[in-house]
Amino acid sequence: MKGKKMFQCLEPERNEETGPVYVRERGKLSVVGSHVSELRTPCRLFSKGFSVELCGKQEDTSRHRQKPFIFTYTKEGSLRYSAKSLFTLTLDLITDNIHYVDSLMGFPDQIAEKLFTAAEAKHKFFTPCNGVMALRKFTEAYGDLVLSSLCLRGRYLLISERLEEIKSFQCLRSLDLSCCKLGDEHELLEHLSSDPMSSLTELYLKDNCFSDTGIRKMTASLRVLGKGLDALKVLDLSSNPGITDRGVLFLFGFKLLQFLDLSDTSIQDRSRTVKKIETKIGLVLSKKPIIQFEHRNCRTQGWAEQLLDQWENYIFSAIKPKDTLKSRKAAQQFYGKETKQNHLDSGICTLLTPVEQKQTHLQFFRPEEQKDSDSSKSDKRQRSTKRTGADPGQEDCTIAPATKRPRVTLTAADWDLLNSY
Repeated sequence: MKGKKMFQCLEPERNEETGPVYVRERGKLSVVGSHVSELRTPCRLFSKGFSVELCGKQEDTSRHRQKPFIFTYTKEGSLRYSAKSLFTLTLDLITDNIHYVDSLMGFPDQIAEKLFTAAEAKHKFFTPCNGVMALRKFTEAYGDLVLSSLCLRGRYLLISERLEEIKSFQCLRSLDLSCCKLGDEHELLEHLSSDPMSSLTELYLKDNCFSDTGIRKMTASLRVLGKGLDALKVLDLSSNPGITDRGVLFLFGFKLLQFLDLSDTSIQDRSRTVKKIETKIGLVLSKKPIIQFEHRNCRTQGWAEQLLDQWENYIFSAIKPKDTLKSRKAAQQFYGKETKQNHLDSGICTLLTPVEQKQTHLQFFRPEEQKDSDSSKSDKRQRSTKRTGADPGQEDCTIAPATKRPRVTLTAADWDLLNSY
C-alpha cells in the first residue's frame, strides 16, 4: 500500500513522461490514482486467449529453433506455464538431425510414421544429398510402408528431376511408368532388374519408346541369373512400336505372368506369336479389353504420397513463365503476331502425341483352371521341400519367399506410457 501511495503522489509527473502506471493486486489489474468505482471491470493488457512463447538466446540466427516453453493466460488473468512433452521434444530433435541417424531398424512403425511426417513438414527430403540419404534410411527399414504403389503416369519431369529419390524406394508392388518416353537407354530401365525391384507384381510401361533392345535389358537378370522381376504378374508393354516378334522371346522368363498387353506394337506374325505365348507362358489371347490395363486403381500409396506431390509442385513452380514473358506474349497478340501455344502456362507439361496408327488388340490372360493348377504345384513343391528339408531356393528361385524384416509395433499401453511423459 505504501508503494501505491507513492505512485499516486507521482502521478502527474509519471503520466506526462511514461503514461499511466498499472498495479496488479489479487489477480486484478488497476491504474494508479484511479478510484475503484471507475474501474468496475478490470482492465486487461491482453485477451484471455493470448499466449506468449519464451524466446531464448539463439546462437545460430540462420537456423530455426523450436521453443519448448509456452506461456498462456488463464481465465483469472494470471500466467500459466506449460511445456511440450518429452516425446515431442525427442521427435523434433531426431527430425532436425535425421541425416546423422545411422539406421532406423527396430523403431516401431507408429513412431517411424510420425518421424517421417515431421521430416516431410520440415523439407528434409528436398536437399540433393542429405535428402536421398534420409529417404533411404526409411525405405531400408520399413519398405512398402513408405511406398507400396507408385504411379508416375505422364510425370516425366518428376522422374528426371528426382531420379535418385525414386530409385531409393524399395519393396514396391505396383509401378506405373506409362507415357514417360523413357527409351531404351534410360537409367531407370536398368534399375527395374535390380534386387530392390524384385517385389514388383504390376509393371506398366505403356508408350515409352521401347524396342527389343530395351526388353532384352530389362529381362537380362531374370533370364541369366533367375533374379529380378520374377514375381511379376501384370505387364503392360502396349503402344511401343519398337517391339517386334523378336522382343516377345525375351518375355518367356516371366513364369508367373497372368496378364500381358502387347497392343499397338510392331508384331508381324500375329498367329505365331499368340501360339508361342500360349505354349511358353500359358497365356491365352483375350477377345475383350482386360480391366487390369485400364489404370483405374493405379495410384500412389504410402507415407511418401504427399512427398511426391510436393516435389512436383516445386518443379512446376520453378518452370512457370515469368511476368515478362506474359507481357511479351500480350504485346505480340496486340500487334497480330502468331505465337506458339505454351504448355507451361497452365502448369501441366504434356508430351506431343504420336501420329495415330492402326490399333491392334493383343491382350493376354491366364485361364482360371491354369491358375489353380499352378498354385497347387507350388504348394506341392513347398510341402516336398519341408519334408525333405531341402532349400526351396535351390529348386526354383521364383517360389522363394521374400525375407521380411522384423517390425516392432506399439500397443495401447505403450502409447499411454509415452503420453504420460
